[in-house]
Amino acid sequence: MAISVRVMRFMKMKFVKRENISKNKEVSIRIIAILLAFVVMGILFAALKCNPISVYISMFKGAFGGSNPIKQTINSAIPLAITALGIAIGLKLKYYNIGGEGQIIMGAFGAALVAFHFPNMPATILIILMFASGVLFSGIWGFIPGFFKVKWRANETITTLMMNYIALKFVTYLQYGPWKDPSSLGFPKMPNFSSNAILPSVFGVHIGWIIAILLAIFVYIFLNHTKTGYEISVIGESENTAKYAGIGIKKTTLIAIVLSAVFCGITGVIQSSAIEQTLSTEITGGVGYTGIIIAWISNLNPVVSILVSILFAGLLQGGSFIQTAFGIPNSVASILQSVILFFVLGSEFFIRFRLSKGDVNENNDENKKVVNEV
Repeated sequence: MAISVRVMRFMKMKFVKRENISKNKEVSIRIIAILLAFVVMGILFAALKCNPISVYISMFKGAFGGSNPIKQTINSAIPLAITALGIAIGLKLKYYNIGGEGQIIMGAFGAALVAFHFPNMPATILIILMFASGVLFSGIWGFIPGFFKVKWRANETITTLMMNYIALKFVTYLQYGPWKDPSSLGFPKMPNFSSNAILPSVFGVHIGWIIAILLAIFVYIFLNHTKTGYEISVIGESENTAKYAGIGIKKTTLIAIVLSAVFCGITGVIQSSAIEQTLSTEITGGVGYTGIIIAWISNLNPVVSILVSILFAGLLQGGSFIQTAFGIPNSVASILQSVILFFVLGSEFFIRFRLSKGDVNENNDENKKVVNEV
């Protein structure tokens, strides 16, 4: 019995932190996680008497099977990508910006403020002013919790989340009050933007996709090849190290926080101008929260964020398509998205830790004794 207990100790499995992991293995773990998610959902589809393979093929066709589905997927990917880029800047600092929704709303508000008051202005000047106004208001919205963070160490998870509700209620007030469209026959909506306030299209898709690519390049250069980007990384790793290196922690922190909010604000300007063509309380569509997941899955890599955003947008479009094609309830499509996210996020644990047996080199004398008894 004593021998069995000791042998079991040798066979006891435990998770140990990985010292390092190759990029190939990291990618392999994530791919395996996604495949397992599709296997699990395949079981559910089979239980609903649907051929899982047919469902997945239809999802792909619904997202990428033709010019129109591709355009819709890209349209959905643009706000996800830009928001994820902004969230990534904050996460690099270990600043958990949960306020993307509010910052998107305030960016859209800034755009609407200009569009509603200067409808006859030349299109180029008007759109530039809309972006400038959106950047200003979203930057202010990000600065407020950022100031609380650097001044009193306030928890940004709480303060940024609270700012979301303030922004939402503010726009609700405008929608039902001062900015209500008098020609809406009593329906609570705001007027549509004039035609010169709408973003132009390139290759059938609004120019937001070009903006997203340019912003991804900017973030990559900013975080990896600038002094401020390096300082953000150092502060995120260790404030004590940053202090020792003489980095201005408060100033650099505020720069990163405001920049994170500004990116979300740009998303708001694009969505209000190119998609909604007005301001409403539904302008965000949950993008502020989804961007957090994409930034995390992308490991804060700007280039990967673009690719993940496209794949995630494809998942959303494909999920909508199979509802019609197979009569699958909307809840099942949502479950598919949730399961994939759950497995991908769960794979982060196996990237950081590995399963290991008990260390047979420990208590070497005890090991020899057990072998002799056997």
